[in-house]
Amino acid sequence: MSDDLELFDSATFSQSLAHHPQPWQLFRQALEHARLVLDSRFLDGHDIEALVQARTALIDQLLGQAWMHYGLENHSLPMALVAVGGYGRGELHPHSDIDILILMQQEPTPALASVTSQFVTFLWDLGLEIGHSVRTLDECRHEAGNDLTVITNLLESRLVLGSRALYQQLEEAIGPLHMWDSRAFFLGKCEEQRQRHDKFNDTEYNLEPNVKNSPGGLRDLQTILWIARRRFGMQTLASLQAPGFLTTGEYQLLARARAFLWRTRYALHMLAGRSEERLLLEYQAKVAALFGFDGDEAKANIEQFMQQYYRTVMGISELGDLIRQVFEEQIVRSPSHQVPQRINERFRIRDGYLEHCQPYVFSDTPSAILEVFVLLARHPELKGVRSETIRLLRDHRYLIDDDFRQSPDNTRLFVELFSCAEGVHMNLRRMNKYGILGRYLPEFGQIIGQMQHDLFHIYTVDAHSLNLVKHLRKLRHPDFAEKFALAGAIIARLPRPEVLYMAGLYHDIAKGRGGDHSELGAEDAEAFARRHQLASEDRRLMVWLVRNHLIMSTTAQRKDLSDPEEIHNFATLVGDQMRLDYLYVLTVADINATNPKLWNSWRAQLLRQLYSETRRALRRGLTNPLEREELLETRQATALSWLCSDGACNAEVHKIWASLGDDYFLRHSAGDIAWHTAALLEHGDSTEPLVRVRETSQRGFAGGTQIFTYAPNRQDFFAATTAAMAQLNLSVYEAKITTSSDEFTIDSYIVLEADGDRIGNDPERIQAIQQRLSDVLRSPEQYPEVIQRHIPRQLKHFNFAPLITIHNDAQRPFTVVEVVAPDRPGLLARIGKVFMDFDLSLLNAKIITLGERIEDVFFITGADGQPLSDPQLCQQLQEALTAQLSPSLG
Repeated sequence: MSDDLELFDSATFSQSLAHHPQPWQLFRQALEHARLVLDSRFLDGHDIEALVQARTALIDQLLGQAWMHYGLENHSLPMALVAVGGYGRGELHPHSDIDILILMQQEPTPALASVTSQFVTFLWDLGLEIGHSVRTLDECRHEAGNDLTVITNLLESRLVLGSRALYQQLEEAIGPLHMWDSRAFFLGKCEEQRQRHDKFNDTEYNLEPNVKNSPGGLRDLQTILWIARRRFGMQTLASLQAPGFLTTGEYQLLARARAFLWRTRYALHMLAGRSEERLLLEYQAKVAALFGFDGDEAKANIEQFMQQYYRTVMGISELGDLIRQVFEEQIVRSPSHQVPQRINERFRIRDGYLEHCQPYVFSDTPSAILEVFVLLARHPELKGVRSETIRLLRDHRYLIDDDFRQSPDNTRLFVELFSCAEGVHMNLRRMNKYGILGRYLPEFGQIIGQMQHDLFHIYTVDAHSLNLVKHLRKLRHPDFAEKFALAGAIIARLPRPEVLYMAGLYHDIAKGRGGDHSELGAEDAEAFARRHQLASEDRRLMVWLVRNHLIMSTTAQRKDLSDPEEIHNFATLVGDQMRLDYLYVLTVADINATNPKLWNSWRAQLLRQLYSETRRALRRGLTNPLEREELLETRQATALSWLCSDGACNAEVHKIWASLGDDYFLRHSAGDIAWHTAALLEHGDSTEPLVRVRETSQRGFAGGTQIFTYAPNRQDFFAATTAAMAQLNLSVYEAKITTSSDEFTIDSYIVLEADGDRIGNDPERIQAIQQRLSDVLRSPEQYPEVIQRHIPRQLKHFNFAPLITIHNDAQRPFTVVEVVAPDRPGLLARIGKVFMDFDLSLLNAKIITLGERIEDVFFITGADGQPLSDPQLCQQLQEALTAQLSPSLG
C-alpha cells in the first residue's frame, strides 16, 4: 500500500460516504486514522516536509468530500473553495488553523448561504480549527486593498475546488498593478515584523520562545517569501536561489532551519494536543527527548536542545536581515547618482551604507574583516553594511584562524572598537550576528545560544554578555541619570571604560564548562589581555573584575551591611577606590542585563549602601577599621540630635534605649533609630501593637518600603507576620528582629509590592497594611502558617531538593542558616514556623529571590540567646527545614 493510500483512500471513503447514516463519523475516523499514521511517521523520523504536505493533501480531500456532500460542487452560481494562509501554503501541522475562503461570483441566495453555513458548521463539528470567510469577488478586492493581513492571506491562496475562472479573476484583482505595489507591501511587512519583534523584546533568546512568531521564527521566513512573491513572483524558498538573492549554501541553511522549526512545531502540537506555538518549560524536556537529547541529566538535555534552537533562529535572523536588505536595495531605494564617498582604499560609503571597494578586499587584507566594525563605530551616521558586503564578509569568515587571531593588526583593531565614542555594543552585536565574534573569540563561540534552564537568566549567555555591554554604555546617557545616578556619575569619571566593556564581555565567558566560571573566566581574560597587549595595569584590572564580578552583589544581598566587620572584609577584598568604582558599575549593569525584573529599588539601595560604606572604609584606611563601640556611639549621638531637634526629651529617649541591646543600634541606621524612637515615644505605655509604614528614601528610584512593628513578644510573630504580608501581596526583602529587655519585639521589614514596585504614597494601601498587621500582632494564632495560593505555572517546572546550610562564625554571636529552595507562596511563614517549633530567636534575615529559587540567609540564636552549639540540634533543624520546604509540599 502506498503512503497516500495508507493515509486516506479517497475511492473507498466516497463509497462508504454514499451509504453511511452519520457522515461525520466517517470524517472523524479518517482524521483520527491520519493523525495516528502521521504521528507514527514523525516519531520514526520521516521527512517533515512530506508530513506537513501529506496533512495538507488529506485536508484537501476531506474538505472536497464535504464540499461535494453538501452539493456545492455543481451549484449553478459560480463559486470556489480556496485555501488561504498556512493552508494555502501547504504547511499544515497537527493542529494548525485551516483557513478557507468561499469565493462567490455574487451575493449568495438565502438557500445557498444556508448550505455554506451548514458546510462550515460541519467542519467545526469535526474538530477542525476552521478560519473562514464567505466573500464575493468585489468584497475580496475591497478588503484586500485596505488590509495588509487580508492581501497576505490571499497572496498565498490556492484553489481546492470550484470555479477556476473565478479564482483566476481573484488572482488578477489582487495583483500589484491594482493594489499594494511591491514598495508599499515591503514597507508594510517590515513594519509588521518590527512590531511583532518588539512583543518579544526584539531578541531570539527568550526563555519560552514562540516557534512561529518570535524573532528568527517561522513567521520571519514566511515574511521573506511573501515579499519575494509579491515583487519577484518567487513561489518557494528554493526559488530564492537566484543571482543576487540566495547562494546555494544560504538556501540550504534556511531549508535546514525551516525543517528544524517545522519538526519542533509538529512536536509541540502533538504533545500539547492543540495549536501550541510556544516552547513552554513543560514541553522543552519532552521535545528535547524527541530530538535525541535523552541523556541522564534532564537539565543538560534541555539546554543542549535549546542551544540548537537558538542557533537555528539566529541563523534565520542573520540571513533574513541580509535578504531584506537586498529587497530594500531593489524595491525601495531609488538609483543614486551620487558618487560614493571613499573612506580608504578598501571601503566607501554608498547611500548611507558601508560598501567594499573591491571583491578581493578580504582575501587580500584579512584584517579588513574587523575593520568593517571599527569603521561603522567611527561613522555612527552609517545605516549599516550593504548586502553584498555582508555576503562577502560571510564568505570570508574562514580566514579567521589562529594566525588571524594572533595578528597585531587584528588585535589592535578589536581593542580599538571598545574605545570608540559610539557603537560599541551595536557593532559587537553585528559581529555576533554575522558570525565573526565567535570565530575571533572561540571561547565566546562556545557560549553562543547557551541557555541556562532557570527563571533567573532569561537570556542566553552570549546575549546576556552583549546586553551587559549595552547597559554599561546606557549608563553614560542623561536619559538614565535619574534611575542610575550613582552609576552614571562613576562611569563618567572612569579613566579607562574600555577595560570595563571588555570585562563585561568576558565576565560569563566560562559558563557551562563546569567548575567556577569566575575563576575559569579570569584565566580566559588573562589570555585575552596578553594576546591583545593590554597594559599590565589594565590586564590586572580586567582579570580581577572577571574573577570578582559576583562578589559585590553577593555581599550586598547576603551579608549584614550594618556589621562593620563585613564592610571591612569587603573593603579589604576590593583594595582601593578605583576597583570599587569599576566593580560597582559592572554589578549594576550585570543585574540589569540578567533579567529586567531583577533590578528593583531595594537592590539598588543595598548596592549604594555597600558602595558608600566601603568607600568610607577605604578612606579611613584598611589598617584603621571602625570599631563597634565607635559606630554605636556615633549612631546614638546622631539619632539623639535629630530627636531632640524635633522636641523629644533626652531622658525619655534614653529610657526607651535602655531596654535595647547594643545589637539593635549596630543593625539599624541613625535615621531608622530616630524613626522607631519617635514612634515609641508617641505610642507611650500602650500595650497595643504599633505598626508604622514609610519609604526608606524619598528618591524616586531608591529603597523599598519599611514596615516597623512593636508589640509584646511572641515567638510566632515572624511566621504570622510574613504570612499576613504574603496575603497582602507584599514581598519581604529584609527582616530585623529585636527583643527588648522588657519582652517587647521591635521588628523592621523592608518590603516591595509583588511586582517589585514600592508601596508609595497610597494612604488606602498603607492603612490596609497597618490594619492587617495590627490584627495579626494581636492574635497571631489566628493567621495561617502557610499561604494557600496558586503556584505560577513556570515555578512548577523547577522542583529541586532544598539545600540547608547551618554554620557558626566564631567572631559573631549568632548562627547563620542559609536556605536555597524552590520559590513558593508562604515560604517565609513556613521557615518562621520551623524556627518557632525549635524555640529559636530570629535576629536578621536577608531575602533573595532569583527566578525560580530563593537564596535566603537567617541569623538566629537559641533560646539562651547564644549561637547553636549542639550538632544534633543543627541536624534536626536542617531536616525540619528540608521537609517543610520540599517541593512536594508546594
